[in-house]
Amino acid sequence: MTGAFTVRTHDEKMHSYGQYWYDALGQRQRVKEWGTLDNKTLTVDALLLFHEHTVYLIDEPNQKCVHQALKNDWYSMGVPQDASLAGQAVIGSSSGPGQGLLVNSWTGTLPDKSGNYMMTVTEFGCIPVSTTYHQAQFGWIDVHFFDNVIGITDPNELDIPVFCKRAERSAEEGDKPATDFFSLFLRRH
Repeated sequence: MTGAFTVRTHDEKMHSYGQYWYDALGQRQRVKEWGTLDNKTLTVDALLLFHEHTVYLIDEPNQKCVHQALKNDWYSMGVPQDASLAGQAVIGSSSGPGQGLLVNSWTGTLPDKSGNYMMTVTEFGCIPVSTTYHQAQFGWIDVHFFDNVIGITDPNELDIPVFCKRAERSAEEGDKPATDFFSLFLRRH
């Protein structure tokens, strides 16, 4: 799947916009994000290769790249098996055909047991609409998905760029592995 998203923290420390490429079969994900964190401009371009337990932090304009360990196992954008159905609703209007979108909301506990989440997906196709979850540093975080396309619109986005093939492990992170994309995002800025 390919699409775009926004992220906002309730404490207003972070606002961002991004694009994603998600390959469930190959267990690869690329995220490009632009925004503000603690009133500072940020950009992130990360290629996460879960089979290799590696993440590449990409600086395309300068043709630079570093890589580091990725601690987490693959996580699906789908509804977790242990989630509980919170309810079903129509976004928009149910007054006429094509005026609304039928969605299901699900709740559960984060895999690391650090908090809870609520995710909303379309009834047909299980396409992500939004996810709200808790993270210790920022509290509640809202992620909204849009312009979703089933399929990879540009498969090259999930390939390691040529200039990254000679990338060295990030010296500033040493042997401390990244736990997930969000932790990478916060540590880099």
